[in-house]
Amino acid sequence: MTQNWLEWLGYISSIIVAVSLLMSSIIKLRWYNLIGSILFAVYGFMIQAIPVALINTIVIFINVYYLFRIYTEKAYFKLIEIQEDNKYLQSFYDFYKTDIKKYFPDFNFSLEGTAVSFYILRNMIPAGIFIATENHKDTLLINLDFVMPEYRDFKIGKFIFEDNEMYFREKGYQKILCIASNKEQKNYLRKMGFIETNIEGNTLMVRSLNGAK
Repeated sequence: MTQNWLEWLGYISSIIVAVSLLMSSIIKLRWYNLIGSILFAVYGFMIQAIPVALINTIVIFINVYYLFRIYTEKAYFKLIEIQEDNKYLQSFYDFYKTDIKKYFPDFNFSLEGTAVSFYILRNMIPAGIFIATENHKDTLLINLDFVMPEYRDFKIGKFIFEDNEMYFREKGYQKILCIASNKEQKNYLRKMGFIETNIEGNTLMVRSLNGAK
């Protein structure tokens, strides 16, 4: 019975480590790899395979180190407003089209009628795009809020919605709306201060600016 349990622990550890290598998000890769290495280390000690246990113990510390850096390291962010005739934007959209459709299935590449649109640079590297139109005079509707997979650690979201709240308020907006197309996106929006609300029979995620109701 114990032998079977140990074998399953080894299989599960291997699967988790393998799955971690499939993650496009660095933060998810580190977390999955950390869990897998912990289980592998336990497995190694229990079957008295000391080299396996020691190597995975080292991997645990490596993952902890990089996760600590991810959560504590200060990154430089900058917004650059998008010009209507922008070839880079078209190239960006073409490259990430499949992933964009996962979160914004109704989005079509166009800046026509756009009220707010900008690139988000992280350490001077374009890492995301934000495009929104006016829903009402004082309300924005997000058409696209997309971050490249390797930068999805919530820092860019906090930069947009928390650090740059005044950016939207100075343009006269009191609320930001978004239609969440899946559970992952809804969880992200909740972390960014959005609240699920029913508006005119439609379920939307809403973030009030400066306490606006």
